[in-house]
Amino acid sequence: MAKLSVLDLAPVPEGTSVGQALRNTIDLAQHAEKLGFNRYWLAEHHNMPGIASAATAVVIGHVASATSTIRVGAGGIMLPNHSPLVIAEQFGTLAAFHPGRIDLGLGRAPGTDMLTARALRRNLQGDVDHFPNDVVELINYFAPAEDGQRVRAVPGEGEQVEVWMLGSSTYGAQLAAMLGLPYAFASHFAPAELENATEIYRSRFQETAISDKPHLMLGLNVVAADTDEEARFLFSSLQQAFVNLRSGRPGKLPSPVEGYEATLDPHAKAMLDHALSCAIVGSREKVKRELQAFVARTGADELMVTAQIFDHAARKRSFEILMEARQDLAQAA
Repeated sequence: MAKLSVLDLAPVPEGTSVGQALRNTIDLAQHAEKLGFNRYWLAEHHNMPGIASAATAVVIGHVASATSTIRVGAGGIMLPNHSPLVIAEQFGTLAAFHPGRIDLGLGRAPGTDMLTARALRRNLQGDVDHFPNDVVELINYFAPAEDGQRVRAVPGEGEQVEVWMLGSSTYGAQLAAMLGLPYAFASHFAPAELENATEIYRSRFQETAISDKPHLMLGLNVVAADTDEEARFLFSSLQQAFVNLRSGRPGKLPSPVEGYEATLDPHAKAMLDHALSCAIVGSREKVKRELQAFVARTGADELMVTAQIFDHAARKRSFEILMEARQDLAQAA
């Protein structure tokens, strides 16, 4: 059975603050560690009132300090927003504090709108086009320094930072295969190229010093509750957030609404059905059944599970039910 990991978008529910969202992140990370999840990742987003993890490396440091065994990392850092050396120093510092526990997922998208991207970078020209070179430069900073090397990452050089390629299209799959990196596909919100990307990654993977075989992780929304009806109710928060985002009205995570789908026009419903097609919503039995089917269909080595649930206690319970379902499957195997 595929390993399970957590992607926490550090949601800020309506009526709460960024501070409370970050305290929830620490609590959920400790909960996930106790439950036996493999990794706990946070993602770089900017200018989004409903996501509190913009300073991703800072949040990762707090999560890693509040836990002891679970791997902690970025899913991901949007590298065109940054100098490779700065990211090498940040994650090298994290790895020096927490040896053998730090992951660095790299993405090519800005993680925000173009106006905010300009405020982050000041100059957008060429940054995305330089992405493959920037990835290689960053990876090289983690290698032991060579004689005469004039630019070094300190901290960074010689540190054990596990680098991942992220993607929502075939571009990231090709680059991950060429560089021999583990690959995480964002099927939890952009499933259109899932089959193509995974086939390209596996068929073109080149063995390197980093990895001798492909390792595929897929994003998956899971909202679990004691009943299917309760899970669908909780899921409506994510549905509303998606509609708001795609309508140009990003905001805090909305509270759940009974019968939300029935209020949607055909266009909005079709958009949600597509964007959130990689979602499991239901009770333990339904989660168990659909989890097994998803892994069998995709052959994923690992699943990166996200749950945008308004109530923090219900969110923690969702991850409990998911792990119970996975244990059921492991015992039945």
